[in-house]
Amino acid sequence: MEMERVTELTIDRRPRKRPRLGWDAVPQAPKAQLGFFYVQEIGNVTSYAPSRTPSDNPSSLFVKSLARNGSAAPWRGDDKDGHYVFELGENLTSRYKIHSKMGEGTFGQVLECWDRERKEMVAIKIVRGVKKYRDAAMIEVDVLQQLGKHDKGGNRCVQIRNWFDYRNHICIVFEKLGPSLYDFLRKNNYRSFPIDLVREIGRQLLECVAFMHDLHLIHTDLKPENILLVSPEYIKVPDYKGLSKSPKDGSYYKRIPKSSAIKVIDFGSTTYEKKDQSYIVSTRHYRAPEVILGLGWSYPCDIWSVGCILVELCSGEALFQTHENLEHLAMMERVLGPMPQHMLKRAGRSAEKYVRRGRLDWPEGATSRDSIKAVLKLHRLQNLIMQHVDHSAGDLIHLVQGLLRYDPSDRLLAREALRHPFFTRDHLRR
Repeated sequence: MEMERVTELTIDRRPRKRPRLGWDAVPQAPKAQLGFFYVQEIGNVTSYAPSRTPSDNPSSLFVKSLARNGSAAPWRGDDKDGHYVFELGENLTSRYKIHSKMGEGTFGQVLECWDRERKEMVAIKIVRGVKKYRDAAMIEVDVLQQLGKHDKGGNRCVQIRNWFDYRNHICIVFEKLGPSLYDFLRKNNYRSFPIDLVREIGRQLLECVAFMHDLHLIHTDLKPENILLVSPEYIKVPDYKGLSKSPKDGSYYKRIPKSSAIKVIDFGSTTYEKKDQSYIVSTRHYRAPEVILGLGWSYPCDIWSVGCILVELCSGEALFQTHENLEHLAMMERVLGPMPQHMLKRAGRSAEKYVRRGRLDWPEGATSRDSIKAVLKLHRLQNLIMQHVDHSAGDLIHLVQGLLRYDPSDRLLAREALRHPFFTRDHLRR
């Protein structure tokens, strides 16, 4: 997938506790060894899986031959964190040649590779040689194959080409796409997207979520980093409120994607619907209140994330920029109003310290004055959207209010949201 190289990252002016990188899976080595592998057909997806011993697998002789004649990469140990160590131009099995590094995250790395068989560039996710990341990768492979069976046109989710286990690293081969929405925002100095583009992206995102929920799957980690533009192409348009100047004529400009087509990625945290799921999911900024309060979660946690994403796309900034639970909940109340007492009273053991006398323990429980200031500077949702949206603001506000309802049972379903006037009204006649 097309993502900015790590070496080209510019300074992120937004306060972050962790680096925000594409393909950053929320998961829930020893010296590298040459993994002998064999080809295995799974539906229409070719995969490579490790064999038990060289003697029971004829292809092991082929791998040894590759190593002897120089076609295979030299045998190296992983780095201290279990990442695969490579050099540009090397082979990743006999089929793929490493062209560039596209990104890195907690899960491992993403490399742009030339597929000799299909004669095309692909993105290969090389997972760290650590058990919990390998396990998450195998969950992702399973989910991707299930999605692929039902998403015949491949228009909703990233398409898996194949997967293989190579030198103790699960490698997942994907179609190559454009940059993530977060990378695009970052390169654009966090300028907002035009509202009509937000509408088209929101529609596709909700269609993908509805598609997954119909299959009883919950993504649990929707965020701009995990939504990729299909094409890397963009145009520059004048933006007199912008911060960057064109080196040619001194006028202000911003980037607009040529195509609104997107695909969702990173299914390593995806889970099937179960009862009483209460472990922590989602990246902080997109985490639903029921997750923080330990009330259990299900499909609505994805809907909350979509609401946060839509606000971020139309404002350029994450809605809740925080790294602490009580502050996060206080920000929600500042933007959306008081939280229902019935939710606060049911807070789990890990969250009951945030509640006092039936209400949020704020600002009394704040960790610092700076934390209180960070909350007080936030605007109400209506005002925030109206600052950035010139038309359709009313429809967008009403939609986002439905997506960000505190009580998950009251939150809009994905298919209900798709029928909202923000998507269905004839905006060309405004």
